[in-house]
Amino acid sequence: MDITPPKGFFLLENSIFSFFVGKIVKIAEHFGTYSFLAIVFLIICFNVPMYPYRSSRLFVIFFCLLAFSKAQAQEFTVYDSLPQLISRIQQAGNSTLVLNFWATWCKPCVEELPCFEELRKQYAEKNVQVLLVSLDFKTQLEKKFLPFLRAQQLKSEVVLFADQDANTWIPYIHDEWDGAIPVTLVFKGKIRAISHGKFDEYADLEKFVLPFIGDSANISLKNLVNCNNGK
Repeated sequence: MDITPPKGFFLLENSIFSFFVGKIVKIAEHFGTYSFLAIVFLIICFNVPMYPYRSSRLFVIFFCLLAFSKAQAQEFTVYDSLPQLISRIQQAGNSTLVLNFWATWCKPCVEELPCFEELRKQYAEKNVQVLLVSLDFKTQLEKKFLPFLRAQQLKSEVVLFADQDANTWIPYIHDEWDGAIPVTLVFKGKIRAISHGKFDEYADLEKFVLPFIGDSANISLKNLVNCNNGK
């Protein structure tokens, strides 16, 4: 008994396969080695005879896409100028905006990132926003910044601030800031506060932010995580 599917089935199958391979190639351009290895795996599976089970290639694609979803990089936004950052700060409205300036090459900056992740987790429902503003060079985007984000899997909002005219925008952020990082600011309406240097403990960060959070009197300070890279 001939169980060969109609010719149109294979044309449709090949079209779907080609579409997904194209998408996967684009993903690999951004997400690196693991995606490349998965593409190689796909190609091998495509060339191994599977007849009469050729449609199983679609299942291979499906599982590869699931794997890619685990390897995706943290979403981020690039701001090339101060007006873009000002606009984001203004978008916070009446929310409490915690803004941290950091960089991948700054060891104390990286060490305290878990504290900001914990803050976002604990106060997301209390109208608190955490914005991590990286001062990494835009030229290092593919080589250093993206691999770092892939490794860290940060949940907070991340911005790469590429405005190199620091003498102009630093005084706008706060007149007490000399440009050294890490530095953390809290914006609440027209009020802003600044904290220089690294927070050694989560409780220190929380204590700095609490006066700008509603009903803070009912919240106890908790040292849930150490700011030395979560250790």
